[in-house]
Amino acid sequence: MDGPGVADETTDDMAARPVRVLLVDDDPMVCSGLRMILGRGSGGRIEVVAAVHDGDEAVGAVQRHHPDVVLMDVRMPRMDGITATARVRALPSPPEVIVLTTFDSDDEPFRAAEAGANGFLLKTESPEDLVGHVRAVAAGEGAVSKRTARQFMAQWRQEGTGPARDARRVLARLTPREREVADRVAQGLSNSEIADQLYVSASTVKAQLAMIQDKLGVTNRVMIAVLVTQGGPRG
Repeated sequence: MDGPGVADETTDDMAARPVRVLLVDDDPMVCSGLRMILGRGSGGRIEVVAAVHDGDEAVGAVQRHHPDVVLMDVRMPRMDGITATARVRALPSPPEVIVLTTFDSDDEPFRAAEAGANGFLLKTESPEDLVGHVRAVAAGEGAVSKRTARQFMAQWRQEGTGPARDARRVLARLTPREREVADRVAQGLSNSEIADQLYVSASTVKAQLAMIQDKLGVTNRVMIAVLVTQGGPRG
């Protein structure tokens, strides 16, 4: 892809220019609000390059505008955000996708993660948190906010014993230190916050997350959080 996609640039390149964001939401008022929050609230570090109003417009908009990050609504009339996320992530050198939701469906986080989303946030996130998460995802870190993590826990506690048992079996593959990292991902901590708590470098946390994903057979931070919350607290 000829545009300025995340996969084509170094960290220095990303720091030198605003993060390019595409909005996909069927509510024009939501798009206007997000545009204001991300533009003004980031001090010019984020640029909303376009907004489209249904999932079936997302791929074409990505190809035209080459965003670094797509903010994707879940519920849209013609094509839902989960399907649109999968199509966007199937593109060559795709942008990262953050799924935004009101979280009224308990399977949305897992479906979003399976579709390739690297962030799952509530629409009620504070402006400061939303800006921070967009920048984190653009830098390759992923985003599961603390508020989303609490919602994960509330939803998955309602599940039966089967999913919890399966999740615990998969999580048993992790070393004690890897499990500490995974638990903190599920709490919504960033790489730097995890590093501070465990007295290691952020690069060490990043390497451990790559190993955790490999052992768990998942592809992103959201799925780590889902598995940890499904498995419940360690005994």
